[in-house]
Amino acid sequence: MDYKLILDVIVAILLATTIAYAVMLNQKLMQLRKNRDDMAKLVAAFNDATARAEAGIPKLRRAAEEAGSTLQERVEKAQSLRDDLAFMIERADAMANRLEGSVRTARGEVKPSPSSSAPSSSSAASASASAAPRPSMARPAATTSPLSGLAGLASLTAGMTAGGDSDFEDERSEAERELLRALQSVR
Repeated sequence: MDYKLILDVIVAILLATTIAYAVMLNQKLMQLRKNRDDMAKLVAAFNDATARAEAGIPKLRRAAEEAGSTLQERVEKAQSLRDDLAFMIERADAMANRLEGSVRTARGEVKPSPSSSAPSSSSAASASASAAPRPSMARPAATTSPLSGLAGLASLTAGMTAGGDSDFEDERSEAERELLRALQSVR
Protein backbone atom coordinates (compact mmCIF):
# COMPACT_ATOMS: atom_id res chain seq x y z
CA MET A 1 0.00 0.00 0.00
CA ASP A 2 2.77 2.21 0.45
CA TYR A 3 3.36 2.17 -3.19
CA LYS A 4 -0.18 3.15 -3.99
CA LEU A 5 -0.09 6.09 -1.65
CA ILE A 6 3.18 7.37 -3.06
CA LEU A 7 1.84 6.95 -6.54
CA ASP A 8 -1.36 8.83 -5.69
CA VAL A 9 0.65 11.70 -4.17
CA ILE A 10 2.83 11.91 -7.32
CA VAL A 11 -0.27 11.90 -9.56
CA ALA A 12 -1.89 14.61 -7.39
CA ILE A 13 1.25 16.81 -7.65
CA LEU A 14 1.36 16.31 -11.39
CA LEU A 15 -2.35 17.14 -11.69
CA ALA A 16 -1.90 20.33 -9.63
CA THR A 17 1.01 21.33 -11.88
CA THR A 18 -1.09 20.62 -15.00
CA ILE A 19 -3.99 22.68 -13.63
CA ALA A 20 -1.66 25.61 -12.88
CA TYR A 21 -0.15 25.32 -16.37
CA ALA A 22 -3.67 25.15 -17.92
CA VAL A 23 -4.70 28.32 -16.05
CA MET A 24 -1.62 30.17 -17.32
CA LEU A 25 -2.26 28.87 -20.83
CA ASN A 26 -5.88 30.02 -20.66
CA GLN A 27 -4.79 33.56 -19.66
CA LYS A 28 -2.31 33.68 -22.55
CA LEU A 29 -5.00 32.49 -24.96
CA MET A 30 -7.34 35.24 -23.73
CA GLN A 31 -4.61 37.84 -24.31
CA LEU A 32 -4.06 36.39 -27.77
CA ARG A 33 -7.79 36.61 -28.56
CA LYS A 34 -7.84 40.21 -27.31
CA ASN A 35 -4.78 41.05 -29.40
CA ARG A 36 -6.37 39.25 -32.34
CA ASP A 37 -9.38 41.59 -32.10
CA ASP A 38 -7.05 44.58 -31.97
CA MET A 39 -5.15 43.13 -34.92
CA ALA A 40 -8.41 42.65 -36.84
CA LYS A 41 -9.30 46.31 -36.20
CA LEU A 42 -5.83 47.35 -37.35
CA VAL A 43 -6.14 45.27 -40.53
CA ALA A 44 -9.60 46.72 -41.22
CA ALA A 45 -8.25 50.27 -40.80
CA PHE A 46 -5.33 49.42 -43.08
CA ASN A 47 -7.74 48.07 -45.70
CA ASP A 48 -9.80 51.27 -45.51
CA ALA A 49 -6.68 53.40 -45.93
CA THR A 50 -5.59 51.26 -48.88
CA ALA A 51 -9.01 51.62 -50.52
CA ARG A 52 -8.92 55.41 -50.08
CA ALA A 53 -5.40 55.54 -51.52
CA GLU A 54 -6.46 53.46 -54.51
CA ALA A 55 -9.46 55.73 -55.05
CA GLY A 56 -7.16 58.79 -54.91
CA ILE A 57 -4.71 57.46 -57.52
CA PRO A 58 -6.90 58.31 -60.55
CA LYS A 59 -7.49 61.80 -59.18
CA LEU A 60 -3.76 62.27 -58.74
CA ARG A 61 -3.14 60.93 -62.24
CA ARG A 62 -5.67 63.38 -63.74
CA ALA A 63 -4.18 66.25 -61.77
CA ALA A 64 -0.68 65.32 -62.94
CA GLU A 65 -1.84 65.11 -66.57
CA GLU A 66 -3.56 68.49 -66.32
CA ALA A 67 -0.47 70.04 -64.74
CA GLY A 68 1.70 68.47 -67.43
CA SER A 69 -0.48 69.78 -70.25
CA THR A 70 -0.61 73.24 -68.67
CA LEU A 71 3.16 73.21 -68.28
CA GLN A 72 3.58 72.08 -71.89
CA GLU A 73 1.34 74.92 -73.10
CA ARG A 74 3.36 77.43 -71.10
CA VAL A 75 6.63 76.04 -72.44
CA GLU A 76 5.35 76.29 -76.02
CA LYS A 77 4.13 79.84 -75.39
CA ALA A 78 7.47 80.77 -73.83
CA GLN A 79 9.32 79.31 -76.81
CA SER A 80 7.20 81.30 -79.25
CA LEU A 81 7.77 84.44 -77.18
CA ARG A 82 11.49 83.70 -77.15
CA ASP A 83 11.46 83.36 -80.92
CA ASP A 84 9.50 86.62 -81.26
CA LEU A 85 11.95 88.39 -78.97
CA ALA A 86 14.92 87.04 -80.92
CA PHE A 87 13.34 88.30 -84.15
CA MET A 88 12.64 91.70 -82.59
CA ILE A 89 16.22 91.91 -81.31
CA GLU A 90 17.56 91.11 -84.77
CA ARG A 91 15.28 93.76 -86.28
CA ALA A 92 16.29 96.27 -83.60
CA ASP A 93 19.98 95.56 -84.26
CA ALA A 94 19.46 96.08 -87.97
CA MET A 95 17.53 99.29 -87.35
CA ALA A 96 20.15 100.51 -84.86
CA ASN A 97 22.87 99.85 -87.41
CA ARG A 98 20.90 101.76 -90.02
CA LEU A 99 20.34 104.62 -87.60
CA GLU A 100 23.99 104.67 -86.65
CA GLY A 101 24.99 104.73 -90.31
CA SER A 102 22.55 107.53 -91.01
CA VAL A 103 23.79 109.52 -88.02
CA ARG A 104 27.39 109.03 -89.14
CA THR A 105 26.60 110.18 -92.66
CA ALA A 106 24.62 113.14 -91.32
CA ARG A 107 27.48 114.11 -89.03
CA GLY A 108 29.89 113.70 -91.89
CA GLU A 109 27.84 116.13 -93.98
CA VAL A 110 27.60 118.73 -91.21
CA LYS A 111 31.14 118.51 -89.88
CA PRO A 112 33.95 118.27 -92.45
CA SER A 113 36.96 116.31 -91.33
CA PRO A 114 39.83 118.54 -90.12
CA SER A 115 42.46 116.76 -92.23
CA SER A 116 40.80 117.58 -95.54
CA SER A 117 40.91 120.98 -97.18
CA ALA A 118 37.85 123.24 -97.32
CA PRO A 119 37.11 123.05 -101.09
CA SER A 120 37.40 119.27 -101.29
CA SER A 121 35.30 118.73 -98.10
CA SER A 122 32.41 120.78 -99.51
CA SER A 123 32.50 118.78 -102.74
CA ALA A 124 32.60 115.53 -100.72
CA ALA A 125 29.65 116.69 -98.64
CA SER A 126 27.64 117.55 -101.74
CA ALA A 127 28.58 114.21 -103.32
CA SER A 128 27.51 112.28 -100.23
CA ALA A 129 24.29 114.33 -100.02
CA SER A 130 23.42 113.48 -103.61
CA ALA A 131 24.29 109.78 -103.09
CA ALA A 132 22.16 109.35 -99.93
CA PRO A 133 18.42 109.27 -100.74
CA ARG A 134 17.53 109.74 -97.06
CA PRO A 135 17.12 113.29 -95.74
CA SER A 136 20.03 114.59 -93.74
CA MET A 137 19.80 115.69 -90.17
CA ALA A 138 20.66 119.39 -89.89
CA ARG A 139 22.24 119.73 -86.48
CA PRO A 140 23.91 122.75 -84.94
CA ALA A 141 27.60 122.36 -84.24
CA ALA A 142 27.31 122.94 -80.48
CA THR A 143 24.49 120.99 -78.86
CA THR A 144 24.04 121.45 -75.15
CA SER A 145 20.71 119.75 -74.43
CA PRO A 146 20.40 115.97 -74.57
CA LEU A 147 16.85 116.45 -75.86
CA SER A 148 18.15 118.17 -78.95
CA GLY A 149 20.10 115.00 -79.81
CA LEU A 150 16.90 113.01 -79.37
CA ALA A 151 15.05 115.51 -81.53
CA GLY A 152 17.67 115.04 -84.23
CA LEU A 153 17.33 111.29 -83.91
CA ALA A 154 13.56 111.62 -84.15
CA SER A 155 13.84 113.73 -87.28
CA LEU A 156 16.24 111.17 -88.70
CA THR A 157 13.81 108.33 -87.99
CA ALA A 158 11.01 110.40 -89.48
CA GLY A 159 13.18 110.86 -92.55
CA MET A 160 13.82 107.12 -92.63
CA THR A 161 10.11 106.37 -92.60
CA ALA A 162 9.54 108.86 -95.40
CA GLY A 163 12.63 107.68 -97.27
CA GLY A 164 11.00 104.95 -99.37
CA ASP A 165 11.02 101.91 -97.07
CA SER A 166 7.29 101.30 -97.37
CA ASP A 167 7.68 97.51 -97.34
CA PHE A 168 9.90 97.79 -94.23
CA GLU A 169 7.37 100.10 -92.60
CA ASP A 170 4.57 97.59 -93.15
CA GLU A 171 6.55 94.92 -91.32
CA ARG A 172 7.24 97.02 -88.22
CA SER A 173 5.94 95.72 -84.95
CA GLU A 174 3.84 97.75 -82.57
CA ALA A 175 6.86 98.28 -80.30
CA GLU A 176 8.88 99.72 -83.18
CA ARG A 177 6.04 102.06 -84.13
CA GLU A 178 5.70 103.20 -80.52
CA LEU A 179 9.45 103.88 -80.36
CA LEU A 180 9.27 105.96 -83.52
CA ARG A 181 6.25 107.88 -82.17
CA ALA A 182 8.08 108.54 -78.89
CA LEU A 183 11.18 109.76 -80.70
CA GLN A 184 9.08 112.02 -82.93
CA SER A 185 7.15 113.43 -79.99
CA VAL A 186 10.41 114.49 -78.30
CA ARG A 187 10.97 117.02 -81.10
